Amino acid sequence: MNTAPRSILVALTAGTLVLTACGGGSDTATPESLPAVAEAGSATFNDADVLFAQGMVPHHREAVAMADMALAPEAGANAEIVALATQIQGAQDPEIEQMTALLESWGQPLDMPGMEGGEVMEGMEDGEVMEGMEPMEGMDGMMSAEEMMALAALSGAEFDTAWANAMIVHHEGAVSMSQTVKASGSNPEVLALADAIIAGQQAEIDQMKALVGG
Repeated sequence: MNTAPRSILVALTAGTLVLTACGGGSDTATPESLPAVAEAGSATFNDADVLFAQGMVPHHREAVAMADMALAPEAGANAEIVALATQIQGAQDPEIEQMTALLESWGQPLDMPGMEGGEVMEGMEDGEVMEGMEPMEGMDGMMSAEEMMALAALSGAEFDTAWANAMIVHHEGAVSMSQTVKASGSNPEVLALADAIIAGQQAEIDQMKALVGG
């Protein structure tokens, strides 16, 4: 078993890629009218939509960091775990960009109140661990820095089991957050994203539970 912790980065902010939500137009909509429809749809949001996006971005980033662990050669993860990690990266990286773009289009901060992600990350390089970092309140299923480092120290079958169990809890948190915004959010793009997260991550939960015999 490899006992040297692999450094990981749980980023608290995302890069900027401006996307806009396309609202439903009528049968007579013209290409010239579509930008205005998209702009109007993106501008429809409430506090629940903002908090969901601000919270889900770091939540997704931790899942991507966990996926990075499984894809590292020293983890010795089996083929099913590697395939799951690749799938998680492929789904959650674009969702991070989408939520970041929504916050920017709404003129809202990328961080939750009291969460100064930009300052925390200053001077850090990719692959470094943020010492003492703890899950933020309301971030269901997130791991502490110590738990991430302990997971990174494992390899082989031991890593596979621990990773799957941790990701199950992580995904369950994302599903819970998505169900919350579905009950109180108003932005059509956020509500559609919440539906996609629930469907996609619940399917992955079921797959991981089958792998660990849960």
